Amino acid sequence: MARLAQRAENVWVGVNCGIMDQMISAAGRGGHALLIDCRTLDTRAVPMPDVAVVVLDTATRRGLVDSAYNERRAQCEAAARHCGVRALRDVDEATFAARAHELDETTRRRARHVVTENARTLAAADALARGDADEVGRLMDASHESLRHDFEVSRRELDAIVAIARAQPGCHGARMTGAGFGGCAVALVARAAAEAFAAEVASRYERVVGLTPAVYVCRPSEGATLEGVGDTLAR
Repeated sequence: MARLAQRAENVWVGVNCGIMDQMISAAGRGGHALLIDCRTLDTRAVPMPDVAVVVLDTATRRGLVDSAYNERRAQCEAAARHCGVRALRDVDEATFAARAHELDETTRRRARHVVTENARTLAAADALARGDADEVGRLMDASHESLRHDFEVSRRELDAIVAIARAQPGCHGARMTGAGFGGCAVALVARAAAEAFAAEVASRYERVVGLTPAVYVCRPSEGATLEGVGDTLAR
């Protein structure tokens, strides 16, 4: 299912996207985050600590095909070819640091984001497994700064809602999510503080930015399933 959904986006919509969204929709587990190897499609379910995932919709919209998504991907593929590897996931941080000067400034920043983000993702899975929400939040904060400065896919409204979120009690960390240029951010929040957090972020964001956000307090759930199939077939 995930492969077919990705193919529809790549071939029909025209966005050269990966498979993360499709895989979590297909293979998610309740109460867990999902670490996905996008090359092999192996997955590792990681239990979530006592936190809420709060989605912060900035009330701004993006057009992925018209955005720089495909351009960013092409830049990263060029960096991988320069390093003689199939993909930037095959370049560790030490190797990249040693060879970064060989790339032009823009390609270097794009590749640096991917290399460091891969490392942050693995570190976040380990931190979640330990129940260390503070460390996961720190990694989320670092991710947003990298997306903002190196990958350059954030915008004023995303930066504003992330800053407001980080300033609230109970927030471990926050970052933009998705392809960028609008859309949503996501925050990791102590469960007991989540409702108050959501209300305060919405209020402050509207005052600062002048847009009304949608805020969703979420929990990890099962991926797509077929319910009642046996009953339907029996009828």
